[in-house]
Amino acid sequence: MSSGADEIIRLYERHAEAWDRNRMADLVLERAWMERFVALLPPGGTVLDLGCGSGQPMARHLLERGFAVVGVDSSPTLIAKCRRRFPDAEWFVADMRALLIDRKFDGLIAWDSFFHLSHEDQKGMFAVFRAHASSGAPLLFTTGAVHGEAIGSFEGEPLYHASLAPEEYGTLLASHGFEMLDHAVEDPGCGGHTVWLAQYEHSGSNDPPHLTAPNAARGR
Repeated sequence: MSSGADEIIRLYERHAEAWDRNRMADLVLERAWMERFVALLPPGGTVLDLGCGSGQPMARHLLERGFAVVGVDSSPTLIAKCRRRFPDAEWFVADMRALLIDRKFDGLIAWDSFFHLSHEDQKGMFAVFRAHASSGAPLLFTTGAVHGEAIGSFEGEPLYHASLAPEEYGTLLASHGFEMLDHAVEDPGCGGHTVWLAQYEHSGSNDPPHLTAPNAARGR
């Protein structure tokens, strides 16, 4: 994995307080996509939030709508904030790339998190999505618009992003049992985010086994 991608975990932990201050507590630009995602969930369903940050605004919105949330983030400081704010949800300190939780979920989100991974690690994440998706589970995630790498800035430090080509995301979704429902490139109604909404339809004996991740620190 490139050094830029490898530094992301440490960067977010160093600047967890600043990130939390800058992140809005309520949905604004994300609302339309989140409502489409929620419409595909069963009442009271379970959602896995990969790269949940401090639980705002995505997990907060889901919890307020009566869904059960399991959040995963590599920053202990951000997960500690989740546990204080939302003690009835479940929160794990873990690296999403190696995540294996012993259950399947009614929905999965990787909003503004998945695109910090290297190209190869993004490809590997589709097996993680599949391993944790119940039949019919929607998957909502953001990427870049075209294949490449980009370096942004956060708190004066380089912030790594990467994206595969749209065609490759489509192929990865299909090969892992996900039907693509919609895809918007640099959606002007969502602050320029490139968004994917898919749904897992595969069920059968070829699903991978589920184990509790040994590197996941669990808490309520």
